[in-house]
Amino acid sequence: MEFKLGAAQINPTLGNLDRNIEIFRRNVKDAVERGIDLLVFPELGLTGYFLKDMVPAVAQRLDSKLVKEIRRASRKLSIVVGLVEESPEHFFYNSVLYVEKGEILHVHRKVYLPTYGIFDEERYLSRGSKVRAFDTRFGRVAMLVCEDAWHPSTVYLASQAGSQILLLPASSPGRGVRKGKKLDISDTWESMVRVYATLFMQFCVFVNRVGYEDGINFWGGSEVVGPTGRLVAKAPYFDEAILEADLDMAEVRRARVASPLLGDEDLNLTIQELLHLRRTRENGGPEDEDAGE
Repeated sequence: MEFKLGAAQINPTLGNLDRNIEIFRRNVKDAVERGIDLLVFPELGLTGYFLKDMVPAVAQRLDSKLVKEIRRASRKLSIVVGLVEESPEHFFYNSVLYVEKGEILHVHRKVYLPTYGIFDEERYLSRGSKVRAFDTRFGRVAMLVCEDAWHPSTVYLASQAGSQILLLPASSPGRGVRKGKKLDISDTWESMVRVYATLFMQFCVFVNRVGYEDGINFWGGSEVVGPTGRLVAKAPYFDEAILEADLDMAEVRRARVASPLLGDEDLNLTIQELLHLRRTRENGGPEDEDAGE
């Protein structure tokens, strides 16, 4: 299976749904004209990031008019888009939707909500509780949102669920300023993406936004890395762009034939040791209590 992927490195306006849906429409139109098969937008691409008290005002139910428009657009190409999702219980989630052929195939609700430094997500949003992979017309896909990827357990879970393409929509603020256009944070993300692609022998697609909110810069640098750690495509830092990448799913097979590590994975061992860690922590005992066995 070969297809063309697009990463929409956009600059949304905080809290302005009308302007952001126009950005969405323009990028979808551009992507269709370019022959892109799957278009991925950043985390909260329809709303902006530092929403705080604006969360309920911009939140969308999955049956909203805006989501129905996204579903219609997905008849021409598959789409991944980030928004604030409102559940039937009126809980609010930092979610990404995978929409294909007019249907929502999967919703991932961000499971790790940062509350350190400039981040305060958990004050305004609810945590997701699942990491899943799901079938698409391109192969088996998993999605993680920004901070989720800073916890390797989520990537492990996605890989064990069969992920062949890991999508990583993000709103990563710049930090660690250097001379020129490179930031310390970009080095960190690029290292993580290559490690996750190589260790789990999958395509990793990092899609970051650009622009400013309340004086905070978002640095872009979206990229696609192949299952051997090869850089497939790289977007510019700081500037809007649609990054194009040609993906050949046969590369996943070749990588896994050469290094059959995923098939050797011992889930029973992992589950056993995690349960042991949980028991010892709940009991307040040392985590190495069986060291002499």
